Amino acid sequence: MADSFQSAYQEEERKLNETIAEIDRQLDRLTSIPVYTGHDFTEQVLEAGREERRQALFKSQAEPYFGRLDFQESGKDAQTPLYIGKVGFDRETAGEHPMVMDWRAPAASLFYSFTGGEDLASYEAPEGLVEGRVYLKRNMVIRKQILERVSDTYNRDSGGPAVTDEFLVYRLGENKDNKLRDIVSTIQAEQDKIIRAAKNTALIIQGVAGSGKTTVALHRLAFLLYQYKEQVTADKMIIFAPNRMFLDYISNVLPELGVGDIQQRTFEDWAAEQLDLPWNGEDTGKTFAYWFETETGQGTREWSNNDSGRYKGSITFMDLITRCMEQLEDASLPELDFTPWDGAVLLKEQIQEWFQVEYKPYPLAKRKERVLARIHRWVEMELKKSPSQAVLKERKKKASQREKAYANKWPKFDPLTLYKQLFGASKSSIWPEAWLKEIPQETMAVTRKNLKAGLIKEEDLTPLLYIQTMLHEMDGNLRFDHVVIDEAQDFSPFQIALLDRYVRGHSFTILGDLSQGIHAYKGVHAWDELSSLFEEEHQAYFALTTSYRSTMEIIEFGNVILDQGVRSDLLAVPVFRSGDDVRLIPYGQGAGREEDLRRALRHLSSKGSYRTVSILTRTLREAAELHEMLAGEWPELNLIDGGKGTYQGGLSILPVYLSKGLEFDAVIAADVDAYHYADKIWDAKLLYVGCTRALHELWLFYEDQLPACLHSGLDDITETGWPEGS
Repeated sequence: MADSFQSAYQEEERKLNETIAEIDRQLDRLTSIPVYTGHDFTEQVLEAGREERRQALFKSQAEPYFGRLDFQESGKDAQTPLYIGKVGFDRETAGEHPMVMDWRAPAASLFYSFTGGEDLASYEAPEGLVEGRVYLKRNMVIRKQILERVSDTYNRDSGGPAVTDEFLVYRLGENKDNKLRDIVSTIQAEQDKIIRAAKNTALIIQGVAGSGKTTVALHRLAFLLYQYKEQVTADKMIIFAPNRMFLDYISNVLPELGVGDIQQRTFEDWAAEQLDLPWNGEDTGKTFAYWFETETGQGTREWSNNDSGRYKGSITFMDLITRCMEQLEDASLPELDFTPWDGAVLLKEQIQEWFQVEYKPYPLAKRKERVLARIHRWVEMELKKSPSQAVLKERKKKASQREKAYANKWPKFDPLTLYKQLFGASKSSIWPEAWLKEIPQETMAVTRKNLKAGLIKEEDLTPLLYIQTMLHEMDGNLRFDHVVIDEAQDFSPFQIALLDRYVRGHSFTILGDLSQGIHAYKGVHAWDELSSLFEEEHQAYFALTTSYRSTMEIIEFGNVILDQGVRSDLLAVPVFRSGDDVRLIPYGQGAGREEDLRRALRHLSSKGSYRTVSILTRTLREAAELHEMLAGEWPELNLIDGGKGTYQGGLSILPVYLSKGLEFDAVIAADVDAYHYADKIWDAKLLYVGCTRALHELWLFYEDQLPACLHSGLDDITETGWPEGS
């Protein structure tokens, strides 16, 4: 066996040296050619091709490829070794197969879809289905042109019946830094199906914590740009993520895949920009979860439930606004003739003809603009009939005044003005009283109060932007070729329906986890709230149940919370990567809460292999207080409060609700007790989010009594008390 491994290693080392030498030769030649900066179109095209090849070779220099697949196509006599990398390139004289095949190429899909066995394997090529046999699937780790690891995950000659997980477990065991990384070398078959799905489809992906949802979506963008290069462009794609810090966390993945210029925004930032409204992004944090917490003078906690976000994110509310805008169309036109001066009359029937027939295809604001311009042209023609200069001057003056007065009789086609009228936050309203009564009383009262105070809440941005799309023509430059929505369980049906107006061909990747839906005041409670927005032929649903992030012990601990607290039957299936038991540590075994947390942080941060260690608290106030206590000993300890746009890695402390989407080598969960996590589904979801951030170690501290969702099922996966030597 050792001889076989040594032989494989030597073979791959020779291949690597040959590949690097070829890359160097091509780069030397291409860089020796002066960059063309002239105006000749043919030369410009040739230079663009050379530059594209230069960039591909530069990106391939350090790590040319990561995998090899030996495939024998049916009807052919010999196996062909296909080397697969992030970027494809060929020798100067191209052969039947490239020297390194781009991971997005049709044939490269075999590297991900093949799961072992004697049956024929196949892939879809432009010319049709290609079938054949896989003889070898080999993973490699190459860093800085050094071959570090060779692992055969399938070898037909050795009699291996299936692809093994050894290489996957090795990569999952690596420690993390402050950025999400690509998974191009370890994409699994279920993930590959999503990545390569057809473009004009609204994909809805339910994935347990750690199933790679976000990374899969980012790889899907890279695939779509490769597969549909004539139809889509990077600058017409957008990723909507929950907050700016998360966007920073995922920012390296697409550049690693050779993709740039894709917009990455929060929905709130993007919507406020379209509306030209000031927005600082603070509202989301203030209205966290289905309740918001306030401190009274006695230090007790008050809980209140505001369901206005759920209502204002509903299709019911969208339909009400649609009816109101249709009513606005009927009520827009002043019911009177236009008389610019005595003796000249433009009949209201003529104006109605222009507005309701001739300019009907235009949105309301454009129709108003066109009608008023048409009236002005009619006035100019009538002025030409003036008998003298004196009469002309007098008529011009009167016409100008009366045109302004007539225009003021039209409703103001401004989204915020109309929205205020809808909620009675302005003096006048043209909406039927019966319609306004359809809005829940609490929603009406809270929104009216906010709008009168000049407050635009997160939940108001979607209806405001919807009103704008109905008032104004949508600029074609604002339309997207594809939209990715991360943490989609926190998006409302109204948001998705609005975005569908901005995207061509219902081209969405919508991903999330209902079990991590910690914001009950917004979002969806079931995926059919979103899938019902699309025709059946324009949608597809995938469930990712394998969790790759954490050890088996941590995943099984999370499943206890899912089963007992969240009451979900969609549990995570772990990859076989075992680690330490989850630790449950009651306060008081040290010198109290603060000293216990200090001791835990000392122990975990002293492990040289851990790059990221985090303390998670229930609230932001508790995180800030604890940070102040600990910062003297650990000045590098970062407080994450939602106001920062970057995640720096290292040691951090943050409220658990801001940890969504992040992952840490080790997690210390503070105050995991029945007081901080009540016997409610939303509290269980929040605890599940916190626990599933940990890759290798999870420690939970509590006082008095554990939450109800942790009362049983923990014996085999938990350890009580401190580890030896801590």
